[in-house]
Amino acid sequence: MEIAFVLVKSKMGHEMEVLNALLKIEGVKEVMGTYGQYDIFAKVQVPTEDQIEKIITKKIRQIPHVVSTTTLPVIPGQGEK
Repeated sequence: MEIAFVLVKSKMGHEMEVLNALLKIEGVKEVMGTYGQYDIFAKVQVPTEDQIEKIITKKIRQIPHVVSTTTLPVIPGQGEK
């Protein structure tokens, strides 16, 4: 299973719209609002790296009011029990 954390910047005042849209995407397992440089922290977990790329480019970045994303792919085997 592939995991990536996606840091999302949204237009001011539209954070909850973006957060709710993220929750509707298959493969997005967790979404949390944050303070600071990024507005939303999302965990994407899918079977292949290819699917992560498609979710980010075809779905997350297409959500209205998303300004930018930064993706942090997880290194397999590190931090797992």
